[in-house]
Amino acid sequence: MFADQVVWITGASSGIGEGMCKAFASLGAAVVLSARNVDELQRVKSECVAGGADEDRLMVQPLDIVDFPAVQEAVEAVVDRFSRIDVLMNNAGLGARDLCLNIDLEVYRRVMDVNLFGTIALTKAVLPVMMEQRSGRIVGVSSMAGKIGVPLRTAYCPAKHAVLGFFDALRGEVAHYGIKVSTIVPGVVKTNTVANALTGNGEPIGAEKGVMEEGLEVSEAVDNIVSQLADSVDEIEVASDQERQMMQMKRENPVALFRALEQMAEKELYSG
Repeated sequence: MFADQVVWITGASSGIGEGMCKAFASLGAAVVLSARNVDELQRVKSECVAGGADEDRLMVQPLDIVDFPAVQEAVEAVVDRFSRIDVLMNNAGLGARDLCLNIDLEVYRRVMDVNLFGTIALTKAVLPVMMEQRSGRIVGVSSMAGKIGVPLRTAYCPAKHAVLGFFDALRGEVAHYGIKVSTIVPGVVKTNTVANALTGNGEPIGAEKGVMEEGLEVSEAVDNIVSQLADSVDEIEVASDQERQMMQMKRENPVALFRALEQMAEKELYSG
């Protein structure tokens, strides 16, 4: 169903964003690739072309999601190129891992800016285009951390909780314009997300400490996301069985989950 649609993906230079670019391009969509790293965006574009995509239907649109004036300019550039925007995938994100007492306030602000305010800014800039079209799909990528408060994630969890709140509230506002809102709730996926996440002083964790050995493969996560988007699912969970059980426990017996997370934190952070 995505053939001939214009799909704009932020955070497109790696991980789930890169995988979604390749998936949508393989389905015949025109794909706009956005992130800060232009060289990596060009690499992803080249790999899309090598996979059979039409180069003329791929647009590299560099964008720092927290450069708010540049957001409107980017929207205008995309519309100038393709005349419309059918799907906006708000996938850009930034993590942080450290104890609350160790995290500088500026790190909290940075994580919130990237995950929430950048997403809101781009969504607000794209909405008038979709409202005029009387059609479109806006997707917000949250996280299992947007459902469950996990130790060492006191910066990341509130940002991803807020992403769900924003899009859940927006869904009702735009439905009568023919605009669909979906949210994605990934669990652990084998990407470079942890390596890029910030420590308390604002420095990235780095590739050595941020190796992802567990979780879903990117291809598995992307296949799940694309198939559920095609079915117009409102909230898409992309998680292992264990992660789904945790989210179910949060709904049905949150106190038991709180106690389990306390024990996990004590074992990992304070024992020995």
